[in-house]
Amino acid sequence: MTDGRTDDRTDDLPDDLPDDFPDDFPDDHVDDFMRINPPTLFVPALAAVVAVVAGAVLGLVTLMTNDPAAEAAAEYLAVSDWARLRGGRTWGAVTGVFPDPDGRHMWVLDRCGANSCIDSELDPVFKFDLDGNIVANFGGGLFAWPHGFFVDHEGNVWVTDGPTGARAEAGAAVGKGQQVIKLSPEGEVLMTLGIAGVWGDGLDRFNGPSEVLVAPNGDIYVLDGHGEGGNNRVMKFTGDGKFVRTWGTSGPGPASGEFSDAHAIAMDSQGRIIIGDRRNIRVQIFDGDGTFLDQWTHLGPPSSIYIDEDDVMYVTDTQTGALPAWYSERRPDDWVRGIRVADARTGRVTAFIESSAEFVAADREGNVYGAEVPGQTLVKYQKIR
Repeated sequence: MTDGRTDDRTDDLPDDLPDDFPDDFPDDHVDDFMRINPPTLFVPALAAVVAVVAGAVLGLVTLMTNDPAAEAAAEYLAVSDWARLRGGRTWGAVTGVFPDPDGRHMWVLDRCGANSCIDSELDPVFKFDLDGNIVANFGGGLFAWPHGFFVDHEGNVWVTDGPTGARAEAGAAVGKGQQVIKLSPEGEVLMTLGIAGVWGDGLDRFNGPSEVLVAPNGDIYVLDGHGEGGNNRVMKFTGDGKFVRTWGTSGPGPASGEFSDAHAIAMDSQGRIIIGDRRNIRVQIFDGDGTFLDQWTHLGPPSSIYIDEDDVMYVTDTQTGALPAWYSERRPDDWVRGIRVADARTGRVTAFIESSAEFVAADREGNVYGAEVPGQTLVKYQKIR
């Protein structure tokens, strides 16, 4: 990003800039800013004004709720070239993003420059500083179809290798997939859960593990697994990998504990386990031992959930266009796909970013990072105010 505006720059700017023009808006996009005439999109409990500009900067997004008691929420500047890859490397499907506990780095996971890591030796795990420079890159040869991503409080990196269907068979042929792998910050394998290349519904096996969460006390929660035909359960382990319990079953809802494509898992400050039950178009909330507490149905089909230390929750919806026809009966015609920012304690939506991100996280400054799978890119939504 560029430095803030200076006196020398002011002479080159248009005279009619709005009062709230961001000081650090890039010089070469000022004209784009002035040409913006964004549409207003109304969604349930939410009004979003979205502006799109060209080049590396995709848009300036102004966000607010229609709750008169809510403060006008943040503005975000969308930057598509924040992460600087090296050696001609381009993104594949980007399937994870997570902040380092030091607050000065972001971790990113991609599928080896493609949509699979089978037959690739490229390193899929990246560590960036907050300026987008690579400081570490590892993990080549370990995964078939890396899907879930988490960084624990000690800086260890967790990846779920969750292929299903034909991808699972291809992974099994090379002895990969159906595992959760714990890596040190330097890339050393520290632990594996599951049996490489072998899927099933036993307590020692996964079937397309989609996500993993490590609690502050070290307990491990694995969301198993991806797709309607997966095991659709949560598996809890101790910090050293010993099985504790499991809960959940496949089902269309609305019964609690029924999952269909259980795809996202996060923990709030109360220790509640928040599950993105994607094809049932809801979030289910449990205590740490699987007792059902609540559910929310206003966040769309959740693909990814990230909750920061202040209980700000970020939820992506990238499946609106891919769900069956009956989905439209549950959502109004003007529902917009994107990242919904909410209060994890109440579920109240406070902001919205129109986005194609499937996976999401944020840094300590409130900048949001959206990882796109079909789009094969990572977008930083820089918080302006």
